[in-house]
Amino acid sequence: MLDVLTVTLPVFLIIGAGYVAVWRKVFSQDQVDGLMMFTQRFAIPCLLFLAMARLDLSEGFDWRMLTAYYSGSLVSFGAGVIGTLLWLKRGIEDAVAVGFAAMFANTVLLGLPIAARAYGEDSLAPNYTIIAFNAAFCYFIGISAMEAVRAGGTGFLGGMKTVARRMSTNSLMIGVAAGLLVNLTGLPLPGPISEALTLIASAALPAALFGLGGVLVQYRPEGDARGIILCSGIALILHPAWTWGIGRMLGLDQAAFRAAVLTAAMAPGVNSYLFAAMHGRAVRISASSVLIGTAVSVLTVSGWLLLL
Repeated sequence: MLDVLTVTLPVFLIIGAGYVAVWRKVFSQDQVDGLMMFTQRFAIPCLLFLAMARLDLSEGFDWRMLTAYYSGSLVSFGAGVIGTLLWLKRGIEDAVAVGFAAMFANTVLLGLPIAARAYGEDSLAPNYTIIAFNAAFCYFIGISAMEAVRAGGTGFLGGMKTVARRMSTNSLMIGVAAGLLVNLTGLPLPGPISEALTLIASAALPAALFGLGGVLVQYRPEGDARGIILCSGIALILHPAWTWGIGRMLGLDQAAFRAAVLTAAMAPGVNSYLFAAMHGRAVRISASSVLIGTAVSVLTVSGWLLLL
């Protein structure tokens, strides 16, 4: 167990440092916003660009791994919707927002550094493959469902347009797409450009983890406690458990299996709150699930690492 904690604790200590720095007003909220803008719009896109440009596509894109992970995402979304309707007794729009939060794992800010510490930087190819589809897949499901229930099923086309618009302007997706383009075309990257991108990318995860801690100060553990338990439980337990089962059934190799299960075990990402706020539904549950889920994942992620 101590060996596992040496993997997970440094990641969460950086998050905690960011939280305390903002809470004690050593770091202002405006400074955190600037730091997160740097990581989300520049550093992480550079990291994803380089990863996708260098990815061995014949090895990285394993349909069995993607099936195991994303079938788990769908099951998590469905469980969140059904649990909200039947257990929390809330409306269908709230149910979609909770389902989205349960489905949208923090694949980048938590998934990458923990996987890198657990299995090494050279093991991350499967993780990047999952990340390449995650935002588009989750927003496709979430926005389509929300538009459908709001328009009685007639808003599906509008939902697709919204997804396309958001993905085409999302810095992370642009980094992924540009990296894939370089990979597929074989375009060489000049040495100075590659080195500059590498320097920026090297700052991405430490800065993003510190910034994430600062962002979490905004989220107070309030709202329906059952909703927080439902959302966090699905994200931290059901999603990785389902991914584990399907991965074993499909005969995933060990590297892909570990990447899929560990990524599925991550807490709800900040996008969960942004989706809820955008639609004005289940905002407190989503925000609190990001905060509580991230805190509890210190233990649950350590548990999954022990099993892996």
